[in-house]
Amino acid sequence: MLAAVAVAALAAVLPATASAKTVWLCKPGIEDNPCEPSLQTTELSPAGQELGIDNVKAARHPKVDCFYVYPTVSDQPGPQANLEIDPVLRSIALYQAARFSRDCRVFAPVYRQLTLTGIGGTATPEMAETAYQDVLNAWKTYLKKYNEGRGVVLLSHSQGTFNLTRLAAEEIDPKRKVRKKLVSALLLGGGVTVRQGEDVGGDFQHIGACRSNRQLGCVVAFSTFNAPVPADAIFGRTSEPGLQVLCTNPAALDGGSGELETIYPSELFAPGTIALAIGLVAPPPPTVSTPWLEYRGAYSGECSSADGASVLQVTDAPGAPHLNAVPTAGWGLHLADGNIALGNLTDVVRKQAKSFVKKRK
Repeated sequence: MLAAVAVAALAAVLPATASAKTVWLCKPGIEDNPCEPSLQTTELSPAGQELGIDNVKAARHPKVDCFYVYPTVSDQPGPQANLEIDPVLRSIALYQAARFSRDCRVFAPVYRQLTLTGIGGTATPEMAETAYQDVLNAWKTYLKKYNEGRGVVLLSHSQGTFNLTRLAAEEIDPKRKVRKKLVSALLLGGGVTVRQGEDVGGDFQHIGACRSNRQLGCVVAFSTFNAPVPADAIFGRTSEPGLQVLCTNPAALDGGSGELETIYPSELFAPGTIALAIGLVAPPPPTVSTPWLEYRGAYSGECSSADGASVLQVTDAPGAPHLNAVPTAGWGLHLADGNIALGNLTDVVRKQAKSFVKKRK
């Protein structure tokens, strides 16, 4: 991931490259949309005992949209992915974005991301710029053809967050008219920065940290760990003078500790490197009859700045499956960022969306 950060930084100073016509992984009306599944959920105790079934219903006419950019998942052999919708893309959309369909129309572009091979060291700044241009082109297409004045939530993780942070900094933060469309930005696992001791500055000059689930035009950002953050950690620290990495706890936006609502699909992730890595993070969950499972009270989270690392520290409840740092301690629980607090994140979006619609009336 350090390689990806360096490549993204270099790409920011390169001239724009040609972007391809947008291919949509998720978009209202497309066939076999991975972002519009059944949301029926089995609730589990920390130890995995079934507590009941929650028949979660998606809104018939969502009032806001979600624009999702997925993390590094491609196992394609070269350093840069093409625009094919591989099974891993459908899986990551299901894992990270589909639950938001309860309250928003989900738009997710395919982009020529740096592959797992590429971030290992063979990617170039030009490739990172191509990936960004795909995301930027999709954003402009969305605004022109589909937005129609609606509020929009940004969703991303890891490589997706590097791209959406840049997009927000260049295309939303400095433009008041576009900024007024922003419900919130959930930019996970990517190191959004702010001025030390403040909620703004750094990456954004106007988009500040979310400190209330009714605050609008704000950002939620965190990287998760469940152990002391190593000195060589990939996430949580910045070398930029006067700045720090932002941590906002979606379970307690105004500060302190909160119970995390951990939600996963019951469907296994598509075969590949990410599926193998997910298998190392935690033991397999119980088999359930519903498309989703939710652990109630299994984990709590609190933002920590110990050892100069600003991260969301996760604590296990008795009997809860212990989560492992993969591939090394320096990555923390990066592979769980999107699901460890998925219920909290969707609840935040639901309340923010209601506030946005009410404000617009």
